Amino acid sequence: MNEAVKTLDGWFSLHDFRSIDWPAFREVSPADRDSMLNELQNFLGDMDITKKMGEGEHTVYSILGQKADLLFFTLRPTLEGLNEVENQLNKLRIADYLLPAYSYVSVVELSNYLANHMAKGEDPFQNKHVRERLYPELPARKHICFYPMTKKRNGLDNWYMLPMEERQAMIRNHGAIGRTYAGKIKQIIGGSIGLDDFEWGVTLFADDALDFKRIVTEMRFDESSARFAEFGSFLVGNYVAPDELSRFFRI
Repeated sequence: MNEAVKTLDGWFSLHDFRSIDWPAFREVSPADRDSMLNELQNFLGDMDITKKMGEGEHTVYSILGQKADLLFFTLRPTLEGLNEVENQLNKLRIADYLLPAYSYVSVVELSNYLANHMAKGEDPFQNKHVRERLYPELPARKHICFYPMTKKRNGLDNWYMLPMEERQAMIRNHGAIGRTYAGKIKQIIGGSIGLDDFEWGVTLFADDALDFKRIVTEMRFDESSARFAEFGSFLVGNYVAPDELSRFFRI
């Protein structure tokens, strides 16, 4: 049996994509719309308290295209915590008009190889840089890009049949491309083997949306992607600050 990769796991992650039933929402009276939005703002305010306590993270983005309208992206220490947030959102009155479009469950991960390299022989969970990767602060960047991906298991292009040393070498080369975008793109990798349909969920944050195109294009020419990567749908959006949410729903 080939050697399986080991990972350090941090916060659990839920990408909750919703489509808005605009025709039905337009029929709601202005007073009721305001009341619903106040309730939503209070819900997000409670989420801010959790964030300040260091027990999770969240952000909201407006999604372009027809796949969804909004993304509620949440990080929590446990799956129960994620489920509680999801249920709280579903119990809001405005949730009657937030139709489920797509969701993705994962856990923020870092490979043991990379974690040990960053920690330089120390306990990785006590290393500042490792903890920042496992329990990330979500930036208020202008744009977000999310996509799921899987490594191929087809014939000679079977990632899981490669020796550990060969896989590590490819990942190092792959990571070298990502490091050229340091400061431009923040990346969060969610491991989802056994948790969702693909094997990873990748979330990118940037102020220049074209950086998404640039980095993905470069990585497509890297051997680890060119030979072994299969991608799901890409969803791209714009940041919605808390004080802009009411304007987003304004009719």
